[in-house]
Amino acid sequence: MNRSTIQVVDCQILAHYQFESAQFILTLASDSIAQKTKPGQFVHITVSDALAMRRPISIMSVDAKNGTFDLLYKVVGEGTRQLSERKVGDVLSIIGPIGNGFKLTDKKLPLLIGGGVGMPPMIAIAQQIKDTDYDPFVILGSEVPFPFTPELSKMGNPCPKVSHTMPLLEGWGVACRLASLQGYEGVFKGFVTDLARTYLDALSVEDLVQVEVYACGPHPMLEAVANLAKEYNLPCQVSLEEYMACAVGGCAGCVVKVQTNQGVAMKRVCVDGPVFDVTTVF
Repeated sequence: MNRSTIQVVDCQILAHYQFESAQFILTLASDSIAQKTKPGQFVHITVSDALAMRRPISIMSVDAKNGTFDLLYKVVGEGTRQLSERKVGDVLSIIGPIGNGFKLTDKKLPLLIGGGVGMPPMIAIAQQIKDTDYDPFVILGSEVPFPFTPELSKMGNPCPKVSHTMPLLEGWGVACRLASLQGYEGVFKGFVTDLARTYLDALSVEDLVQVEVYACGPHPMLEAVANLAKEYNLPCQVSLEEYMACAVGGCAGCVVKVQTNQGVAMKRVCVDGPVFDVTTVF
């Protein structure tokens, strides 16, 4: 359980960008959150003065030098709709960073799979390891237009028939390809796990043993990722998406069944997770 990083901070909105399909990227100022955040952690955000209930949103990236952090979210209800109306200069009450994030291991070829609003934690991992000896490959999937303009990648292509990437990751020198069933230009037409299979099948035996899978997205996607990891005998960590009330471990409203050495236990996604070993939850 991890509450050691949790704090309540008033954060000013520095930027608020809108993309297609009611998707937004919010940049907030907080040196302490930017410094402490680990990939996979999230914040609990007050969306407006009218709603008492906060909303949990994963942290996508941080700028530790300038003391800022970015959130990607999609309007799915009244809370996020009210958040979408907040303006640059507004101050929001934030609790965070919350939860246990992803744990990097000695596997040097991380395969990062993010679907929908599960993309931010994968971007966060990529940011953390972009200047290290890790060589990640990122797969991002969406069935609505991506919250960025896909661009033709100039990097070496591990999946030759797929050409487009996320500009931010391209700028970091991180290989990335996109997947969707919607037929977008340069984007793999299929599920993220289908594209992952293409990538894994092209690896040598020596490279395959260096792969660990990290994933975040909707439950059916994570279940498919779990099956893929099992098929290829790969270690895998997943970040679960659950409805949360308090988000700090008090209400136990986000519990899931987790297999432990002592048997099945009920664990809170907010503070015991949101990241779990895939074999314990699927």
